Amino acid sequence: MSQYYDMGDQTLWNPSNGASRLFLSQVDVYQAEVGLPSGIGPMTADECQIDPTLFTAFVHALLAWHRSTRHAVMAALSEGFVATVLVLAERAAIEVNWQPADRDGHELKDVQVPMGPGPSEGAWAAALRQKSRELGRFMPT
Repeated sequence: MSQYYDMGDQTLWNPSNGASRLFLSQVDVYQAEVGLPSGIGPMTADECQIDPTLFTAFVHALLAWHRSTRHAVMAALSEGFVATVLVLAERAAIEVNWQPADRDGHELKDVQVPMGPGPSEGAWAAALRQKSRELGRFMPT
């Protein structure tokens, strides 16, 4: 059995029920973390519609949230979900904002102590893009 994640008439992903169940559970977690709806609708009769406007805002907020964490465990826990969302965003032709958020003196949240140096912006973006590309090979449409 499988489920469909569609944006309009285009299927972005057709995962197994187990992978879909885990993904949707994580959607709820990250909606709460970034404070925005994901645009990923309810799964009804094995189909889920994704709202392009809400999903675009969620993708950008999620990426900014992931970029700003300096907590090694939080970064590791969220990396797979973020990469999965980036595959969906690419398939939906969403232009991803890879630019760092302007912090304007705001503190980082959930900082690991002791805090080591984080990866450079370029290295962070390149690693996440690579993970997303690799993962996309295992995400049937």
